[in-house]
Amino acid sequence: MNRPRKPVLIFVRALSQAARRGRLQVGAWSVPCALGRSGTKALKREGDGATPRGRFPVRYVLYRPEAARPRSVLPVRPIRRDDGWCDSSPDRNYNRPVKLAYPASAEHLWRADGLYDVVVVLGYNDVPRVRGRGSAIFLHIARRNFEPTEGCVALRARDLRRLVTHLRPHSEIIIQI
Repeated sequence: MNRPRKPVLIFVRALSQAARRGRLQVGAWSVPCALGRSGTKALKREGDGATPRGRFPVRYVLYRPEAARPRSVLPVRPIRRDDGWCDSSPDRNYNRPVKLAYPASAEHLWRADGLYDVVVVLGYNDVPRVRGRGSAIFLHIARRNFEPTEGCVALRARDLRRLVTHLRPHSEIIIQI
């Protein structure tokens, strides 16, 4: 992978709609990735376990402070113990970062399992937000053996860190079959 100055296009290809694994590709560089437990869907719904298909902007990078700070020209900020992401469709902060303890349902970003040691926030269902269409879609670190996600795209830690160094403002991810 060369270090481009222009926005990067990231392609994620699943072998089928039901596939829980795929390949992430940037130029000639290609690595395995985990996808949602329900495969991919064009019409994602909150809690369905599917990775949304489509073209989405890359927003920013989060990291757990105990892990090394990722090198990136994108905005990078540490995850704090009280950081969460609202996944309650009726809530006014649906699909937005929130501080815990939050009165509505929210995913904890501070995780002990290492999956969120590095997180790339994707612009899925954020502008405009549509209630019930899915929340907290990220690029993050994969579980051992690439077990399926709840709808995110997950990579080996070293692959995610390498990808982050090449991302630029206005980069996009294209998730397809």
